Amino acid sequence: MDILSPERAEAFIRANTALMAPPHVPELRLHLADEAHDLWSRTEAELESIGLQPPFWAFAWAGGQGLARYVLDNPDIVAGKRVLDFASGSGLVAIAAARAGAAHVLAADIDPFCAAAVALNAAANETKIDFTADDLVGLTGDWHVVLAGDVFYDKAFAERLMPWFTSLARGATTVLVGDPGRSYLPKTAMTALATYQVPVTRALEDAEVKKTTVWRFG
Repeated sequence: MDILSPERAEAFIRANTALMAPPHVPELRLHLADEAHDLWSRTEAELESIGLQPPFWAFAWAGGQGLARYVLDNPDIVAGKRVLDFASGSGLVAIAAARAGAAHVLAADIDPFCAAAVALNAAANETKIDFTADDLVGLTGDWHVVLAGDVFYDKAFAERLMPWFTSLARGATTVLVGDPGRSYLPKTAMTALATYQVPVTRALEDAEVKKTTVWRFG
């Protein structure tokens, strides 16, 4: 499959997902995989064998759902501001920011399928989201707010993010993270803002409900 073709990426997403509401943010609709789709049951090794990265964009992860809920319930966090949704995946958090009144929302993800996923989901929710596939780690943009849902699942990735998030937070940028207790979540220099019980699926997680906290860096 030519993953560089937006048309083929969109066709793949439409064929392997359904438009549905994430349980913790039912006012939104996303193209997500479920038990009815073959994409759900394939293992990571099987996906790699056909040249497809694990489809993180096809699922509403607990950290993203919790962060999206917080943004929707506290629109002043983003209203009238420039927002970056980092490691956007499906675009869930970016869409929540747009719905909450952000002046501009940029979704960033290096997965080549995410541009199509974010575009489809933004359209389904009648929101405008810009997208970049650039690796933004370490960069200082014109963002007032940086949102990151479920990003501390990998040690090496967490070690890259911590200095960046810390630097941004020391400046004029608000950095918010949604996390359901991933192994590499830093334990210091953060303030808990809200905690949710987020329904998830046992096919992805170790429980049907994940305690998810929204944290502010700095």
